[in-house]
Parts: sequence; structure tokens; C-alpha cells
Amino acid sequence: MLQQTQVKTVTPYYQRWLKRFPTLRALAEASQRDVLSLWEGLGYYSRARNLHRGAQQVMGVFGGRLPRTVDELRTLPGIGPYTAGAIASIAFGADAAVLDGNVKRVLARVFNHAEDIKSPRTEKALWALAESLVPTGHASEHNQALMDLGATICTPRNPACLLCPLRGLCEAQRLGLQHERPVTAKRRRTPHHTLALAVLRKRGRVLIMQRASTELLGGLWQFPAVRVENGDAQAQALQRGLRLTLGVRAVIGAPVQIIKHAYTHFSVSAHVFECEWKTGTATAGKWVLPSGLADYPMGKVDRRVAQRLCR
Repeated sequence: MLQQTQVKTVTPYYQRWLKRFPTLRALAEASQRDVLSLWEGLGYYSRARNLHRGAQQVMGVFGGRLPRTVDELRTLPGIGPYTAGAIASIAFGADAAVLDGNVKRVLARVFNHAEDIKSPRTEKALWALAESLVPTGHASEHNQALMDLGATICTPRNPACLLCPLRGLCEAQRLGLQHERPVTAKRRRTPHHTLALAVLRKRGRVLIMQRASTELLGGLWQFPAVRVENGDAQAQALQRGLRLTLGVRAVIGAPVQIIKHAYTHFSVSAHVFECEWKTGTATAGKWVLPSGLADYPMGKVDRRVAQRLCR
């Protein structure tokens, strides 16, 4: 849960999660819908799906015991080199390195690394450096110290160099370059997409669809929507999209809501239309009473639409 998310945000989710899934077996035997419902609002939903599949793999392959080595941990879905190193060293005392954002920043400053911190070449070089520094038998304390140093002293902006225990070893500080390290390439402009979203009604129910597991927000439920290209009329684009993707003909009403939301790599403006079903089966979707929408895990945009319907 703490990947890409702050502790204060995670804490209530973590507490609810442990109450609902106190053991790996409880998590492994849960439905994906239950798992995603508890995760709703935390974002990066592939983490929840991986955690669910990982629990099932631990129960089925490892006899219910979490692996203790980096190599075995890496076989679990969603566990990369950093997470594997952190679990192996901190939980099981293995001599394994970690390299998260905080550790990268500390190493880039201490060793005055002048290349883009996000490049594959830099990643490889810093991993090799981190592994070379692990003290035998003390990886747990060492890794936690480096991560805490980056989180509290060697911060992205205004590092507290006067308080830093590595001040005498830090090349960037010696050269007066601590504010210029780590080096990051300029970010590309974040793309923005316009969506036309349908609240499609049929005999008191509304149509929702489950996203494929390979999509963004995979496994969550959504209202039918289409991306609108520049210059396209939203209502017509939505009507065409419903016909082509669902085989549904509908009367498109007036827009009732505009929802703006930013994801990690792009942002959206969703224009919500009230629509009335005319013909078609929409076998790919599910017709649900508005009062029942709370039982279906959704992303933030779709949840706001559902909340308006319930009000």
C-alpha cells in the first residue's frame, strides 16, 4: 500500500484491510470484487490485484509461508527488486540491498552521480552501488537508515546538510551541488483527454461495465464512456460509441456533470450525459439499481457519478 502513497493516506486502508483479511489464507480465498472494494480510493489498483494473486500463490506454491529470499520473493506478482530486498532484509535478515526513491537520492548526492536518475543506466549503476555497500549481517539497519536519511534529512528540496551524518563523505555537498542532485530530465507535458460518459437508464436501472484486468483501473466497474477527439461533438460520439461497442441505441440527453481528474500520466475531463436506452442487449455490461452501485468497486470519476445518482 505504501508504494507511491503516503503513510497518512494508507493508515485507515491498512487497518480496514487487516480487519477484513487477517491472514494470507483469508486474502487468498476472497473474491477480487471484495479486494478491490476495500482498495477503492487508494489508486494504483494493480497493487491490489497483485497482492490478491500473490496471496493465492503463497498458499498454493509455498504452503502458506511467505518466501524469505530475494529470488523467491521476486516470483510473486507485483514484487520487484526493491520490495523483495526490503522484505528479505528487514523481515528476514538477509544481506540484500534496497533502492527506493530516498536511497537513490542519498546515493546520487553522496557519490555525485551526474546522470538522469530515471534512466536505465543510472538505475543499474545505483543498484550495483547499493549492493556493494550492504554490511554483512546488518542489512536491515543499514537499509532502514538510508531510507530514513533520505526521508528526513537528504530531502528532495532544502536538504539539511548540516545535520547529515554523511556530510563528510558527500561529494555533492563538498562541491556545493547538493541542490542539483539528483539530476532529472524535464518532464513531458501531461496529455489531457476528454471523455463522454453515459448514465444509461433502462427501467430504473443503469448500465455499468467491468474493466479488463489489463486496463487502467483493471477489475473495477465503470459507466460506458468514449474518448472524444478534438472537434467531435460529444453527444454524437457517445451515441456512436454505445452503438458500436455495446450494440445499444439510446437517446442522449443533456450533459449533467463535468468531472475533472488527474492520473499519474494524464488527466481527463469527463462530460456526463443522461441517456435513455431504446434497443440492444448490452451483454457486456450489467444493469444495476442506483442504490446498489456502492457494492461495485469503481475509480474516482465513476464513483462521483454513482454518488450523484444515489443522491
